[in-house]
Amino acid sequence: MTHVPESPDSASQPPVRELAEIPAVEVITRAAVMLMSAAAEKMGLSSDEPDESPHRDLDEARRLITALAGLVKASAEYLGPHAGPVRDGLKQLQLAFRESSAFPDEPGHGPGEKYTGPVW
Repeated sequence: MTHVPESPDSASQPPVRELAEIPAVEVITRAAVMLMSAAAEKMGLSSDEPDESPHRDLDEARRLITALAGLVKASAEYLGPHAGPVRDGLKQLQLAFRESSAFPDEPGHGPGEKYTGPVW
């Protein structure tokens, strides 16, 4: 790995871990949390008025939720105790997406439901 010179305030920051040192479950969980957070932002859920959020973009949210569903489906067996909360977060996003859509998808056709099955 290439040595990067330290900045003056790098002494006060904890060292960055090398990717090789991070367990796979942690990488997968962090990726899932990032996808969840980004999808929530794209649905405007961090705003008091989600429908008025300048970040609201349901097409983008659909893509993020579908990517999250694929990740969860492919990695559930490796997540151990994290699997339940990650699945729950995904389901809540799928339900919130359906509720926030002007023309909700039929059950089984919403974002990520090709991986998770219908969400009610």
